Amino acid sequence: MADPARAARLAARIKVIIAEALRRRVKDERAELITITDARVTNDLQHATVYYTVLANDEDTKRGAEEVLTSHQGTLRHEMGRQLSIRLTPTLEFVADEIPESAAHMEDLLRKAREQDEQVRALREGAEPVTESPYRSDAEGEN
Repeated sequence: MADPARAARLAARIKVIIAEALRRRVKDERAELITITDARVTNDLQHATVYYTVLANDEDTKRGAEEVLTSHQGTLRHEMGRQLSIRLTPTLEFVADEIPESAAHMEDLLRKAREQDEQVRALREGAEPVTESPYRSDAEGEN
């Protein structure tokens, strides 16, 4: 078992190596749309999960990016093994990062909440406080 701090340092290095290898070694125009966002390595340094996003939002481009990564996985792992100074090169797994979509959804929710706050604020400006209790009847007030 390796130190978790060492695994984190190795993950950061793998992120940079994969991003550079995509830019320099992979000769496919679809690779230009891929951004490596994060990498995580297991504590035994045997498996690396690389998270990526695609700059385009259509499904064909995302599918093409996934094809590029899977078809060039050997090349990327070879480049990673060449640049790392560890005994065994970790296996690679590529996972589409969902954070940008989640962030966009959160932004939409926050925008809607701000709009509703503005509507409530506009309604409150012309409102006057109730001077008498609306729940008290005239018969109760006399006793």
